Amino acid sequence: MASRRPARRGSGSGSGTARPEAERIEPERLRQRDQTPPSHQVADIATGDLDGLRRRWDERYRGRAAAPEPAAVLRHFAHLVPTTGSALDLACGLGGNALWLAERGLEVCAWDLSAVAIERLRAAAAERPRIAVAAEVRDLIAHPPAPHSFDLICVVRFLDRGLAPKIAAALRPGGLLFYETFTREEAGGDGPSDPAFRLAPNELLELFGGLVVRGYREEGRLAVPASALGNLALMVAEKAL
Repeated sequence: MASRRPARRGSGSGSGTARPEAERIEPERLRQRDQTPPSHQVADIATGDLDGLRRRWDERYRGRAAAPEPAAVLRHFAHLVPTTGSALDLACGLGGNALWLAERGLEVCAWDLSAVAIERLRAAAAERPRIAVAAEVRDLIAHPPAPHSFDLICVVRFLDRGLAPKIAAALRPGGLLFYETFTREEAGGDGPSDPAFRLAPNELLELFGGLVVRGYREEGRLAVPASALGNLALMVAEKAL
C-alpha cells in the first residue's frame, strides 16, 4: 500500500472525470492496523507528493521485523481460497498475504509502491524455494491490473473507490476477490481518523455490486471485542462465469 496525485484518486484510469474531493484523496495504504497512514501521509496524497509518500512507507517498512500474518479475510474464509491459479496481492506491503497464498499453491503477483517492502518480500520468498511470488514495485493507480488477468485478487486495508471497477474487471470468470478494510463504525479504535478514508455501512457491497458475494462480515458494535473485527468489513465475492 501507497498512492499518487489527485487525478489518481478518481477513476484510476486518468479519464479526467471529476470526483468529490474525499474520493480523490483516498489513501492507498489502509492495511495492517499499525500501518495506517498518519496525517502527513494523507496530506502527501492530497497534494500529489507521491515521492514523499513512497519515502515514508519505505522508512516504515525498513523498521518492520517480518511479514505480517495473513489478513482476517483470508483466515476467516480460508475454505474459499483455491489452491491453483494466479493471484494478485494488491498493495501487498511486506507480503504476508502473498506468501500465504503462494504456500497454498497459487502463483502470486505482489504489487506495492514501496521499493523497501518489495525488496524484503523478495528476500522472504527466496527463503521458500517451493513457492512462486513475483513481487513488483508498482504505482497501482497509474498501472492497475489488466482485465481478466487473475483468478484471485486480495486487497487488504487499502481503499481507492475509483479503482474498484478495475479490480473487478481484472478477475477472470469465476475469479474471487478477497477484500478487507476499515469501516466508519470504529468499534475497535483502529484505522484512519478521517471518516472519508473508511467505508460507510455496506459500502463494500455497493463498490463491487457486479460480483456475487460468497462471504461477508461487517459486525461493527456487535462484534466480540476479542475478534478485532469491530471496525472492519471482510468480503469474498466471485465474478460470474
